[in-house]
Amino acid sequence: MTTTLDIVIPTLNAGRTLGRTLAALPAPPGFAISTTICDGGSSDDTVAIAREAGARIVTAPPGRGGQLGVGAAAGDAPWLLFLHADTRLGPSAGAIIARFVSSGANDDRAGYFRLRFDSADPRARRVERLATWRCRIFGLPYGDQGLLIARARYEHLGGFRPLPLMEDVDLVRRIGRGDLVALDADALTSAARYQRDGWVARPLRNLSCLALYFAGASPHFLRRLYG
Repeated sequence: MTTTLDIVIPTLNAGRTLGRTLAALPAPPGFAISTTICDGGSSDDTVAIAREAGARIVTAPPGRGGQLGVGAAAGDAPWLLFLHADTRLGPSAGAIIARFVSSGANDDRAGYFRLRFDSADPRARRVERLATWRCRIFGLPYGDQGLLIARARYEHLGGFRPLPLMEDVDLVRRIGRGDLVALDADALTSAARYQRDGWVARPLRNLSCLALYFAGASPHFLRRLYG
């Protein structure tokens, strides 16, 4: 019996990275894959790249949380994989996904991947280790690590809320630390923001946004602060 998987990717002027992300999409054995691009109004070649790759294209107002929600609602596969447009999964991801989905024990759990940056800078390895620690201690994987979850569980939790920032933290907190599983495959993510802002300043800004969010700050305010 073939299992179907909807891969949902939100985009906004993602033409620089989307082609590589789509080319690296996992192919779990025994799965039928459907890819949905939810575009927030790109003015570059994002939509053309998605169309050339055979993806379903839907649109929504810009804002990652809302786009993810619309993209998920466009399909009906029993499993969902959420990815960012600048994140490529490693070659072992397909088999890892198939193994996770085939276990009935994971119907109420969600999986995320190991963060890696597309940079040889040794400071990138430090940020990767901090991300692993954050996930293990606090159960807070970020959206650039992907999220694999059964549609029934996703819908029961209320799905992604239309937040401009922290939509990933909001959802994984509802999933709960005990139901989050670290998957043994890499999520290779763009280091552009870290290279632009600095390997110390960028994590500190991220941490500040997270702390302010937990303190009750509006995600709309945090989006301006995030940069």
